[in-house]
Amino acid sequence: MNWLLVALGGAIGATLRYGAGVWFAKPMGLFPWTTWSVNLIGCFLAGVFFAFSQKFLILQNEARLLLMVGILGGFTTFSSFGLETFQLIKQGQFPLALAYALSSLILGVIVLAIGFYIFQFILESK
Repeated sequence: MNWLLVALGGAIGATLRYGAGVWFAKPMGLFPWTTWSVNLIGCFLAGVFFAFSQKFLILQNEARLLLMVGILGGFTTFSSFGLETFQLIKQGQFPLALAYALSSLILGVIVLAIGFYIFQFILESK
């Protein structure tokens, strides 16, 4: 059953990721805005889910497999991030590659924490 939850979530997440790529399809310079945006949104949602899972323990089992491993795992994309960073380096765009890598990492952790703390506060105030 766990495999099915991950597979279903992965299909949903990958479909959402594809939709984001279609929506952001217009190139806006060399910076990979689509992957960057999707990964930051995924980090925020991971923080939100983590806050909920701390309050509602049932979310630490099958729901975690569906939502975190499946949907968010299929939605976010580390391999695209790695490829796009490498392509920027290969094109001689070292400052842009560094900005992409650092902003993805640093902002990813920040927005995850923001999602967590906002929803932890909301859940505790109820």
